[in-house]
Amino acid sequence: MKPIVGVMPLWDDEKESIWMLPGYFDGISQAGAIPIMLPFTKDEQETDQLFDMCDGFLFTGGHDVSPEIYNEEPMGSIVVSCRKRDEMEAIFLKKAIKCNKPVLGICRGIQFINAALGGTLYQDLPMQHPSEVEHHQKPPYDVPVHKVFIAANSPLHCCLNTDQIEVNSCHHQAVKDVATGLEIMAAAEDGLVEALYMPGHHFLWAIQWHPEFSYQKDDNSRRIINAFVIAAESGRLKKYMYEGSKIVSIE
Repeated sequence: MKPIVGVMPLWDDEKESIWMLPGYFDGISQAGAIPIMLPFTKDEQETDQLFDMCDGFLFTGGHDVSPEIYNEEPMGSIVVSCRKRDEMEAIFLKKAIKCNKPVLGICRGIQFINAALGGTLYQDLPMQHPSEVEHHQKPPYDVPVHKVFIAANSPLHCCLNTDQIEVNSCHHQAVKDVATGLEIMAAAEDGLVEALYMPGHHFLWAIQWHPEFSYQKDDNSRRIINAFVIAAESGRLKKYMYEGSKIVSIE
């Protein structure tokens, strides 16, 4: 019985359609879990049912996080958000924290998690945090473009067993003020926050780079995805026990 990971959907404004990058699904599948793309919904009965069937949640990249979440006005047309994504992800994040289910945030994922928990964001790095570090690379996206320094004794350091790594990068927003309850696991050469976690939670990690593009080549990317899937699997096993030859729920 493999763990099931609920993956937050991407949205295409032009086609008015949900979609998914295969790297999210393939990375999770190779780590031993079953990925499913969640539908956009705020219905309480539907979100409860979807939440119960999933053992972990992947908060994907995509649209900008609405500045309204962290009490700011958008900096013009450069900020393109998706309200229904923000609203739905807020529901699942709240449930995951309450029920101690594993969460992994990637790119927009780290930004949304930080903002939803009370932190703030740089709405546009070139305007608000100019830097010589390449944070918005051109394809191919599986090529590392800058260094990330990992905090000693952080969960990420324990997972990767190194003080620094090289990562890919493609984003124009980023964490500014870290939300209360989250701690920094890694930062870029220019000081920009690159990874966060929630102490005391079973597994709530968020990173700014893109393992979904690099996991086939990069062992560190695979380790991060594997750690997430292992957390989802261990959480699932706690829900069941063996009774003779049958598996029964203990919830």
